[in-house]
Amino acid sequence: MLDRLNAIPPDPILGIIAAHAADTNPKKMDLGIGVYRDEAGNTPILKCVLEAERILDSSQTSKSYLGPRGVPGFNSAVTDLIFGSGSATVEQGRVRTVQTPGGTGALRIGADVIKAALPGARVWASEPTWANHYAIFPAAGLALEQYPYFDGELHGLRFDDMMLALADKGPGDVVLFHACCHNPCGVSPDAAQWEAITDLAAERGFVPYVDLAYQGFERGVEEDALAVRLFAEKCPELLVASSCSKNFGVYRERVGAISVVCADSGKAADVETVVHSLTRKNYSMPPAHGTGIVDIILHSEELTALWLDEVAAMRERINGLRRTLTEKIAGAGIEQDFSFLERQSGMFSFLGLSVEQVQRLREEFSIYTVNSARVNIASFNHSNIDYFVSALREVL
Repeated sequence: MLDRLNAIPPDPILGIIAAHAADTNPKKMDLGIGVYRDEAGNTPILKCVLEAERILDSSQTSKSYLGPRGVPGFNSAVTDLIFGSGSATVEQGRVRTVQTPGGTGALRIGADVIKAALPGARVWASEPTWANHYAIFPAAGLALEQYPYFDGELHGLRFDDMMLALADKGPGDVVLFHACCHNPCGVSPDAAQWEAITDLAAERGFVPYVDLAYQGFERGVEEDALAVRLFAEKCPELLVASSCSKNFGVYRERVGAISVVCADSGKAADVETVVHSLTRKNYSMPPAHGTGIVDIILHSEELTALWLDEVAAMRERINGLRRTLTEKIAGAGIEQDFSFLERQSGMFSFLGLSVEQVQRLREEFSIYTVNSARVNIASFNHSNIDYFVSALREVL
């Protein structure tokens, strides 16, 4: 049986990681991997996480199964974090949140819910979208199609084209949105545009599915939940896949959640049983460590305040790097306009380079990124940014 299988090409990001690791150039740079990095190039453990982990380790009395719901305090805290404590959605019991192994696990369970509810549903994602979206939904047996989103020439949002395309969607369609810090292009709708998008969803009757992977990295923890809260307020149904990887820095702990919003509390309770049935078939029982850490942080005023400060510091560092990179590129005499970097948000942006230019960066300067020229802004620091700008000037 197994001899029928052939090797699958490695993921482009994994290939870049391997090539970067093998490179002996002391000035080498990896701009591809999607993790936050500090000024020293490390992915740090947040202070709030270290303290919560100490509390968790000293208070655990068992390693028995959690049960399908996972850590109850985590689920309730994440519900409040996403939808707002005391919001009508929460008070009316319309939302159920279940922890999952990371945001990817949440996306897959949400896809399975869609498949169970409406096997013929069409899922629409932005063009472009996170690379793993292209794999997750077809793996669940759902067709994934795309709507216009990113203008590569203007490095901005094709808002009118997007709205025109979404106006054709209706019941039977699921539309996938990035709540903030769009991966890979870094372009998000503004508040007024989110109002128009959510109004259209309510009018047309398609089901929004929001990928919330970077809450706190665009404008703020509360501000970045705007899209989710508007959809929940205006639409009878909504799916949200959230992740704690970036904003809590617990990447390897795989902490995420799937939230389902229904028309009323009775139906939300019904759908929660479906979620538990799907997770049972998938990974049986959820993990406890990472969710336990987040549970402790979000139920401690002191640790929550520390966490908010640390999220703000990461966000401000990324935004500062965007400004610095824009200024240094302009100051290097590069004629091509890169001011879009400062207008975008989150860790990722497209540089607008050709495949040949990306390859020159890699081969001549040991600067590694995917062929689309999507870069992780957090990979820059004050010791490598001038080297990058000099290399960029050469390949342009």
